[in-house]
Amino acid sequence: MRWRLPLVWLSLLLALVLGMEQLEWLFRWIESGSREVIYRRADFLTLLGRHALVVIVASSLAVVIGVGAAILVTRPAGRDFLPLVAQVASMGQTFPPVAVLALAVPVLGFGTLPIIVALLLYGLLPIVRNTLAGLQGIEASVREAAVGMGMSRYQVLRQVELPLAAPVILAGIRTSVTINIATAAIGATVGASNLGDPIISGIVNGNTAYILQGALTIGLLAITVDSVFERWQRRH
Repeated sequence: MRWRLPLVWLSLLLALVLGMEQLEWLFRWIESGSREVIYRRADFLTLLGRHALVVIVASSLAVVIGVGAAILVTRPAGRDFLPLVAQVASMGQTFPPVAVLALAVPVLGFGTLPIIVALLLYGLLPIVRNTLAGLQGIEASVREAAVGMGMSRYQVLRQVELPLAAPVILAGIRTSVTINIATAAIGATVGASNLGDPIISGIVNGNTAYILQGALTIGLLAITVDSVFERWQRRH
């Protein structure tokens, strides 16, 4: 019962992806002047899988790097680097993903790798910021009590600090992943085939139906993932 809402959104997402052809009448009503109203260069299930894979890879790297960096700079040996890590993470989000792609393509070539790099940089700030907030918000007396019980520094981190900071960290990851789901669409401009393909094709050809198909699918994917995180956060 607790997972009913995520399952509803997932069902709607799969129904749209698998039943896009059945909605031709609707898109033909929206875009009556076009001969083709259903994007057919690739099936939507394949595009959905590619889109999700790019987001998973980029977000996983962002979690490992972001949480790891935040942990390091909250330890006594790394506290001097805390301002640097916070500033680098902030720069990653203020730097437009399109600009990252423009700089990455000459080095990495066209395809999926440039958009993974762009999403990684763009998704770091919420994760780093929330991990820092979660760890720094733990009372010093809690750590002292854990040490007094004979725990090592690693045990204090793993068994006390991370569990207490988990809700805040998960909120940062949730924000990062949701942003990346929407931002990943720009990968279609550099040859990374995903749900941005019908949107870019629709813009180029002036086909509103194509744009709606890509946008609705991305929107439902973002809502589905966000609702999963929401249920997961409630467990913590």
